[in-house]
Amino acid sequence: MLLVALALALAPGAVLPAQPALHRFPDVIAVKVRAAGGDRFDFDVTVSSPYDTPQRYADGMRARSADGTVYGERKLWHDHAGEQPFTRDLYGVEVPLGVRSVIVEARDQKFGYGGKTVEVNLPGR
Repeated sequence: MLLVALALALAPGAVLPAQPALHRFPDVIAVKVRAAGGDRFDFDVTVSSPYDTPQRYADGMRARSADGTVYGERKLWHDHAGEQPFTRDLYGVEVPLGVRSVIVEARDQKFGYGGKTVEVNLPGR
């Protein structure tokens, strides 16, 4: 039976199982948000990155609207190989008065923004 299954799998035109997709992006796994006065907010963003070496790592994060308007962004200048997942702040983000929530996402050096995002409601809105 095993030989029959192997022969079918190796036959011309056989469909082989898909390979796992390359994990290209870091994931945002948690966000804490606080009102900082006026229309400003502070975010503590927890990121998990599969690539975390000096050659390739999560190198940024941002808070944006659903339509892509960026309210605040932070560049990360080094890898976090000894700290996974890691949390960094994004402080003083000015968000227009009518906006009730933002999407927080992380960036990869090679592929840019992508991966899992977190949408957070803004306190007091």
